[in-house]
Amino acid sequence: MHVSSAPSRRRSTGRRAAAALALLLWAGGAGAVELRTAAQDATAPKFVARHGAAGAQVVGLCIDILQAIERVDPELRFVGTQHWLPVPRVEAGLAAGTLDVACALLRTPEREARFHFIEPALFPANFYLAVRADDQVRVKDWDDVRRLGERGTVLVMHGFGIAQRLKRIGGLRVDDGGNDSATNFNKLLAGRGRFYLHRAPGIQWEISRAGMDNRIKLLSPPILSEACT
Repeated sequence: MHVSSAPSRRRSTGRRAAAALALLLWAGGAGAVELRTAAQDATAPKFVARHGAAGAQVVGLCIDILQAIERVDPELRFVGTQHWLPVPRVEAGLAAGTLDVACALLRTPEREARFHFIEPALFPANFYLAVRADDQVRVKDWDDVRRLGERGTVLVMHGFGIAQRLKRIGGLRVDDGGNDSATNFNKLLAGRGRFYLHRAPGIQWEISRAGMDNRIKLLSPPILSEACT
């Protein structure tokens, strides 16, 4: 979890959120403190759209985490959890002070320079390379990917922190033009990339949701492990 570092008022609410995340009771002033957030597009299972008799609803791992925080400290209330935004707009909202909190984004130096990250990390994330089911490519590490040259383009989602991580690794051909997993799966099938890098939990769910179980496979083991904070 991380919070906006823009105005001083945001820092105050960020400290309160940190206390809740550490499972401590905040003994602040009377009345609930509202922390503004948003559901992040294309980030299942963190945020998932569920359609039922009551209509569309946002559920998922991050909703469960935020609700657990509210139960621990009833004086905290997260608002905006039913409003979808792309991850770049979530980051822009944090930087501008229109959002206070974002749930479980990958920690990068670029984000650390702009936001306060709250420890401990919410969950570990293992990143897998997805390829076409008929692709017999074998890679053990990033050196193997680099050696593929133009035949080793790695697709990632636009605006996600993993693109920054790959640029720091260096020497990789990275395409972050796709806005969601389905787009990147179709780019794989069309030969417009060799790999699609995405995290677990999430990647197998995305493959099944796109109806690609027989067309896309994951290379094992994970090629990268990071923490979502």
